[in-house]
Amino acid sequence: MIELEDVTVSLGGVRVVDGVSATVERGEWVTLLGPNGAGKSTLLRAIAGLVRARGTIRLDGVPLRGLDRRALARTVAVVPQLPQLPPALTVAEYVLLGRTPYLSYFGSESHADRAAGRRALERLDLLRLAERPLASLSGGERQRAVLARALAQEAPLLLLDEPTTALDAGRQQEALELIDTLRLDAGLTVVAAMHDLTLAGQYAERLVLLSHGRLVADGAPSEIATEALIATHYGAEVRVVDQAGSVAVIPVRRR
Repeated sequence: MIELEDVTVSLGGVRVVDGVSATVERGEWVTLLGPNGAGKSTLLRAIAGLVRARGTIRLDGVPLRGLDRRALARTVAVVPQLPQLPPALTVAEYVLLGRTPYLSYFGSESHADRAAGRRALERLDLLRLAERPLASLSGGERQRAVLARALAQEAPLLLLDEPTTALDAGRQQEALELIDTLRLDAGLTVVAAMHDLTLAGQYAERLVLLSHGRLVADGAPSEIATEALIATHYGAEVRVVDQAGSVAVIPVRRR
């Protein structure tokens, strides 16, 4: 689904992503890890065509440079870390914005667009909140609305930048379980950037570790979330517990 060859991104004269090459297969969940400033969010933005990158990025075999904005939006749905939520819009109106790539420049939503929006509301358990303004929602409800908009877009690739930011433990689990269910049911390919090593190791099939913009490790959670790699690249002392292929990362208190 995604092919990256020597992808490099410079921002303000600083090389933030440095020669990254990797592939993501259709239907996979791959999570990008790394300390602050490692280049995770920037690499996601490069895949989404939101920042200029050198090297080659292909989506489903098509070079990113060959996709216009409308075709790109039909291929990639992005859930940013800090989404813009117009407070006066209702949940239903906001979710329908996901259909924008399918509208003509002066057209209005078709029956098919409204049906896609309703399916997304149903899938995210938001029908009862459809007429509520976004400003009235809780943090977990807003997160579901953002995911519903992305789902209404009906793009095969979902990019998530810190999808559990500002959510409590219960809502974090709820959001990630929901994303995984959507991936399996709708055949989505998911690429996420995450800070929480334990959550990443519980839900992703593969972890890609970035450090100083470079890809330094790529593999199954049990291969990447190791005490040695975390000590080297995060400067953290942790204990890693393997749970049948998933991992839990526990900080060790220094005294």
